[in-house]
Amino acid sequence: MKSLVEQIAKSLVDSPEEVSVGEVDGEKTVVFELRVAKNDIGKIIGKQGNTARAIRTILSAAGNKLGKRCVLEILE
Repeated sequence: MKSLVEQIAKSLVDSPEEVSVGEVDGEKTVVFELRVAKNDIGKIIGKQGNTARAIRTILSAAGNKLGKRCVLEILE
């Protein structure tokens, strides 16, 4: 799942080398912390948050299959 988030983010940004994804694994919840370059944050969030919402939907669907709740946090 971590590689999925990383691959999606790298395909959206101008500086793919600055993309990093951290993973905090809990008992029933996994939090993915996405870090990108300052000038790429807008590309990850998208207009009115549509891109971020789409990434979260994909994570949620994949997490349901594994029986875990997945959360995406976009950090500066």
